[in-house]
Amino acid sequence: MPRDYRKEYDDYHGSPEQIKRRAARNKARKLMERVHGKKKLRGKDVDHKDFNPENSARSNLRIMPRSANRARQP
Repeated sequence: MPRDYRKEYDDYHGSPEQIKRRAARNKARKLMERVHGKKKLRGKDVDHKDFNPENSARSNLRIMPRSANRARQP
């Protein structure tokens, strides 16, 4: 059975809460790009140490390899 991306967006990704969390993650990445430069972030993720994307304090952010960041679980 193929994946229904439209339904997935409507049910989850398009919800106001998820839109707010995505915007917070994007804001954190932009902050780290300003501090460290785009080159240092190429191929890496910005990790929130406390798993809360709305907490974008510099002390809560770190640069990690994608595989390590996506393997982390709360």
